[in-house]
Amino acid sequence: MKYFQIVFVVLFLATSCDPSKRIATVPASDFENRDLDTLFVTAAKPDSLREDLAYELPNYNPTYAKEHDLLHTALDVRFDWDNQWVIGKANLKLSPHFYATDKIRLDAKGFVINKVSNAKTGKDLAYDYDGQNLVIDLGKTYTRKETFELFIDYIAKPAERDAFGGSDAITSDQGLFFINHDGSDPNKPMQIWTQGETEHNSRWFPTIDKPNERCTQEIKITVQDKFNTLSNGLRVSSNKNADGTRTDHWKMDQPHAPYLFMIGVGEFAVVEDEWNGITVDYYVEKEYEEDARAIFNHTLEMLDFFSEKTGVPYPWQKYSQIVVRDYVSGAMENTTAVIFGEFVQLHEDELIDNHNDKIVAHELFHHWFGDLVTCESWSNLTLNEGFANYSEYLWMEHKYGKDAADYHLMTELNGYLGESRTKMHPLIHFGYEDKEDMFDAHSYNKGGLVLHMLRNYIGDDAFWASLNKYLTDNAYTEVEADELRMAFEDMVGTDMNWFFDQWYFKGGHPVLEIDYDYDETKKEISVIIEQTQDKTKVQPPIFELPFAIDLYIGKRPAIRKMVRMTERKQTFTFEVPEKPVLVNVDADKILLCEKKDNKTEAEYAFQYFNAPLFLDRYEALSVLKNKSSAEAASVIKAALSDPFWAIRGLALEASPVSAGYLPTYAKMVTDDKHSNVRGAAIEKLAESGDKTYIPALKTAIEKDPTTFVKSSALQSLIALDIEEATKYAAKLEDTKNSDLLGAISEIYAESGDVSKLDFFEEKYPNVDGYAALTFLENYLYLAVSAESTENNLGRATRTLRTIALDMTQSPWGRFGATRALAGLRSEMKVAVQNVDGPQKGHLSQQILQLDEYIAEIKKAETNPQVLEVYSQF
Repeated sequence: MKYFQIVFVVLFLATSCDPSKRIATVPASDFENRDLDTLFVTAAKPDSLREDLAYELPNYNPTYAKEHDLLHTALDVRFDWDNQWVIGKANLKLSPHFYATDKIRLDAKGFVINKVSNAKTGKDLAYDYDGQNLVIDLGKTYTRKETFELFIDYIAKPAERDAFGGSDAITSDQGLFFINHDGSDPNKPMQIWTQGETEHNSRWFPTIDKPNERCTQEIKITVQDKFNTLSNGLRVSSNKNADGTRTDHWKMDQPHAPYLFMIGVGEFAVVEDEWNGITVDYYVEKEYEEDARAIFNHTLEMLDFFSEKTGVPYPWQKYSQIVVRDYVSGAMENTTAVIFGEFVQLHEDELIDNHNDKIVAHELFHHWFGDLVTCESWSNLTLNEGFANYSEYLWMEHKYGKDAADYHLMTELNGYLGESRTKMHPLIHFGYEDKEDMFDAHSYNKGGLVLHMLRNYIGDDAFWASLNKYLTDNAYTEVEADELRMAFEDMVGTDMNWFFDQWYFKGGHPVLEIDYDYDETKKEISVIIEQTQDKTKVQPPIFELPFAIDLYIGKRPAIRKMVRMTERKQTFTFEVPEKPVLVNVDADKILLCEKKDNKTEAEYAFQYFNAPLFLDRYEALSVLKNKSSAEAASVIKAALSDPFWAIRGLALEASPVSAGYLPTYAKMVTDDKHSNVRGAAIEKLAESGDKTYIPALKTAIEKDPTTFVKSSALQSLIALDIEEATKYAAKLEDTKNSDLLGAISEIYAESGDVSKLDFFEEKYPNVDGYAALTFLENYLYLAVSAESTENNLGRATRTLRTIALDMTQSPWGRFGATRALAGLRSEMKVAVQNVDGPQKGHLSQQILQLDEYIAEIKKAETNPQVLEVYSQF
């Protein structure tokens, strides 16, 4: 499962009105300031003295107790599109786990149960059903040496509930979804797809819906003949029926967890590849058939890479990837049949510098860590997601180099540190309130960062050998964190409890303050490091930290010293021939920590020019970019030609808009290899106001291969030549690209041309992501500023209300519409204070109308993350 939703909420809350910025065009901030939740810092007494805790056991979520083993699931399903029902028949083969039993409980949520019987004899079986749990009297007692088979005839109604749950990562627990079920939306295909994690597949078939169960499966799917189907395993037959339908039979002979079962139905283009004799295919909408291999670029190479590194060849029967509409998460690692949200479905030119490699790697690596070896409980989720998260680093390092991988590592660290300000829990978290809470930046980001430290500590060979042992010993089983620890211990021969205890079973991270002292007489450099993190219920006061310190003396190569921090405040002293020009603590930049490093500007400048890592250079530039010293200026100037694009982008942000720099920016517009940098350089030229650079912007619009740079140039041209910008906008109106449509919306918003309202109303379904916010805001701005304002304003607010209430629209579109209405209401509330008479009454009526719209929108919204953001309105 790829975790995007928390990022989505953070971006909403941080939204500004500048549509020219691609998210993370320039690297994110370093999160240098620490502000822990007051839950951890304002207690009147230590926890050990609090009376309310003295006699309470902590909350504990145990691994599901196995009473039965699910051996095989055979389903036969068809669909009632009008009612959004699954009409199903299930045959389940089971055995008592250990103790003899005459009853079984199955998860079956929101079903109509038509029949329950013994599948072998046909004899009806008595059962009790409460809408969630199906308890069946087996009619006799079975021992663990026996098996029994159940037949269940049912109708599942996943869309029919009073309330829907969800989480930051998976926004709905509906389990199975009908998209455009009645075909009423001409802009959206009819589809069916499933989302089983965490325990949601039991909304469309009866099962033991727990991660520590696994079984083989087969599914017969009957659909209209025009639709493709996809499920786990191989399609073993496909037969047309007399009524115009077709039944596809999918079979999975290898056992996997019930939450990994999937089906997908729709009109897809299917593009096939092959890897080592197995089918690798891509299901995309027909418009994107020519782009399918670019969308899932490097899949075949990744299969090679991960098979080689783990020493376990890809273990499944096939590998399919499918893109669906209105998906409730980022992507999902259903065994052999991965689902992705539509955000990955782009044309080839839109994928330049904007590839899907990380999410493709994430879901593929799950087929070893998550599917082959599965966490036994949601408390152990990081055994799935931490590995999948780290696969992104591993792939980036292999394919794009260490700079690109370390940039990704930095963003992952920042994501975890940001979350740690408001929540902090162990990676193995038995005390969660809701299992859905486990899908956070701890299980994902921190889990990957911890593996990165472990790899550095024991070395590459030992890391991969240990993972091979872990996968081989535990294939097709469920695991907990101690089994991972023991695999490492068995392989490397050393006790790893200290590492796993502090990083997996305790929470938090070290916060380091670093000072330096040189004794000229003794020729000694002392490095004084203090851990300043607060002691809490979950965070230890001391982390044991092995790391490297590099000493740079004169122009000689760095001298490396390996140290181990085991105290709250510790001094490391080294004999040196002269004062080092730089002491680089955590020289490999692997520690999961926050730090305040008290270096001078000269030391940071030396670090930029001499230390070997991207993270060394980025750290130095981040400190110096707002300084005015000669050292800072030299670093910023050099960073404009840094080998890695993110540092060039950060240097552009820090560089002055002055005549001496403009030729450099103009050269970057045409010559820089990365589109984000070209776009940032274009903005610098526009900021200068120098019209001699209009031809450079026009060339970028006409010839740059990326839509992002084209849109940046088009929007920047507004400031230098609005007439030329308007001409280009008219030529590009037919585009479906969000970036370009956002730039055109800026131009039309300023035009005052009421006829362009039609453009906004026609194109808004094509705009998603951040661009949707400014696109809809510009729509409203045009309506307010155009002639006949009152009529146009009513038209625009009604349209925005319709968009905000339409749950088939993307969350960005719904939020953008609501945000525009709320912004208008705020401006009207200010304006009404400054008018009298009929005008005041009229404005007051409009405010009341907007109040009604926004209240109606909040009531209708089903996405918990969007609702969270709506609280600001």
